[in-house]
Amino acid sequence: MDSLCKDHFLQRQYRKLDGGVLWSRNERNLDCTVTFQTHSILQRFMLHFELLQLDCNDHLYVYDGAHATAPPKADLSCRNTKQQVGALFTRSNFVTLKYVTDNWGTDANGFKLVITSVKDPIFLPEHGCKEFRCKQREFCVSADLTCDGVDHCADGSDEDTAALCPENGSGGSSETWMVVAGGTAVLLVLLIAALLCCYCRRRAPNRRTHLHLEQMASSNGAGKAVPSSPGSTTRLPGNWAHPAGPRGYRAARPGRLRARAQR
Repeated sequence: MDSLCKDHFLQRQYRKLDGGVLWSRNERNLDCTVTFQTHSILQRFMLHFELLQLDCNDHLYVYDGAHATAPPKADLSCRNTKQQVGALFTRSNFVTLKYVTDNWGTDANGFKLVITSVKDPIFLPEHGCKEFRCKQREFCVSADLTCDGVDHCADGSDEDTAALCPENGSGGSSETWMVVAGGTAVLLVLLIAALLCCYCRRRAPNRRTHLHLEQMASSNGAGKAVPSSPGSTTRLPGNWAHPAGPRGYRAARPGRLRARAQR
């Protein structure tokens, strides 16, 4: 409400709207007048409060018209509650609000006012509402006001989560949670699979190297080394002490090699 009450040339212009919400949160030292107008002369305004808790020195005046001169349609203060006020209707396509506050208040003081341009059923032929028809009073309101989180019809029909706005109800919420849970499970499975793949790739080269060394040792005739006793000569494992000659190991005995070397 404070932003609408700034002292500039727009303050004195009529604001055309299909629907809106006015908030007042403990504004102080205000003396503000705002006028709203419908888009069509066949429309009028419906006003209802979702919060009404004014200080006793603060007043909200509602005028049925474009000026704050005639006696107000409603003079609201601390003695009024939203249940007591209910819904207010204008006879013209204008509504003027005058808000006067003093320099004291608490954070709990203020109001939340829903203003909606409605078209009466008497001006509509049967099934002649091309926008949205409210359920209780059968007013015709703009379709842009449905499913926006604000009760513009004052009966909740424009925010019906079962028929009109299922994505805003509990069913849509549960489906959203199911989708999130399913996506999380898939990500966990993919992460575990990636970790296992990395682990297997790191072990594969070590196993191939170990197997290659064993094959080399077996091809050289290497076996387990026999521990040597004191005073004995340690023999190297394998066939390093008896190399094979051109005709094989049996033909290349050490004695024959030394005899041939002496000749």
